[in-house]
Amino acid sequence: MTTTPDDPTTALPGRPPVVDLATWQAARDELLVREKAHTREGDAIAAARRRLPMVEFDGTVEVVGPDGPVPFLDLFQGRDELVVYKHMWHDGAPHQGQCEGCTTAAWHLKDAVYLNARGVSFAILTTGRWEEVASYVEFMGYTQPWYSVRGVDAPVGGSMGSITCFLRDGDRVFLTYSTTGRGNEPVNGSFGLLDMTPHGRGEAWEDNPEGRPEGRSACWYWRSDADGNATWGPTSRPVPQWTRPGATPVETLGRHGHHH
Repeated sequence: MTTTPDDPTTALPGRPPVVDLATWQAARDELLVREKAHTREGDAIAAARRRLPMVEFDGTVEVVGPDGPVPFLDLFQGRDELVVYKHMWHDGAPHQGQCEGCTTAAWHLKDAVYLNARGVSFAILTTGRWEEVASYVEFMGYTQPWYSVRGVDAPVGGSMGSITCFLRDGDRVFLTYSTTGRGNEPVNGSFGLLDMTPHGRGEAWEDNPEGRPEGRSACWYWRSDADGNATWGPTSRPVPQWTRPGATPVETLGRHGHHH
């Protein structure tokens, strides 16, 4: 049986119209034209990104990792390219009080084998004191390299919360690219999948069908309580932390603002 959008027996409030498969396919094909244009523009932007000028800086500047202070050059692990994620840090905060947005990025980047196979190294940098960082990395179960860049100037240190790319030529090191704002989204595969779902991200800024219940604040589902209910309250943790051994409900996030 075919149905029409104005058929009151099939129309659902706050939902798109219900149609037959052929009508759906025609609409899908129409959207595909826009999707392909979006993909091609993304490729063109990536080509321009590869042509950006570079900034040279001193690769011997020291960062602190599990083996103590090491030159930034070591993070390349002998490869010519390096991608880092700059993880914000709240000094003195317990594990549950650390940045939920940076947790989202780091959790999606738990493994860099495909980057390594392509000749690209990966590391996470943060401004936290190494003693605190080491404890946090152990708790989270992260296996990728982490380093403290406390007191180190940009582009190695500086502001956090971005993906930054570097190139090595022998002992010379260059800054090539860094994200801003929503530029971190490519590492978060969950975003891409949510954008394909009927309800999207469930955030208030999204453009949804008329009659759809209003979305919530951005990234509202990034923290939850022990029962899995989304909340940013004092009993919450960034959601991956509930998978870690020994994670218990707590009463404070212990945060005193970002330290960049």
